[in-house]
Amino acid sequence: MSDAGALQELIDKAAVSDVVYSYATAVDTRDWNLFRSLFIDPLLLDFSTFHPSLKREISVYELLDITRKLSAFDSTQHLMGNHRHTIDGDRATCISYLHAGHFMTRDGKQYAAFLCGYYTYELQRRPDGWKIDSYGLNVTAEYGDLQVMEWAGLR
Repeated sequence: MSDAGALQELIDKAAVSDVVYSYATAVDTRDWNLFRSLFIDPLLLDFSTFHPSLKREISVYELLDITRKLSAFDSTQHLMGNHRHTIDGDRATCISYLHAGHFMTRDGKQYAAFLCGYYTYELQRRPDGWKIDSYGLNVTAEYGDLQVMEWAGLR
């Protein structure tokens, strides 16, 4: 690979990771305009390891309605890391490990539930940057007060 090709690959990997980090930031800060800006409409969603109904083509607005349910929590914290990139021209895949905390106070008691696993993001280079056109969640572990997911309307 030429120096220019290697440099472009590094730039693409950084840009793809920035989309992934922006996703976590948008969810945790409830920045729904940022969230919306990260996706191509429609997109493919596969969160079936979290809930069986969440595997289908979906509009960005339907995804936004589902994701807004996270506002039922006092806060969330999505930690993303261990990115593994595959760049092929104007297509990219990024696998990103996840540790997500979901925090809620109910009847004066504090609860916390955690999901571990990884996301697989498929992205497309567009004139306005890399955009997600397909993504999936593979939950590998859950722990804590898992009833908070039901209280938030996510299960």
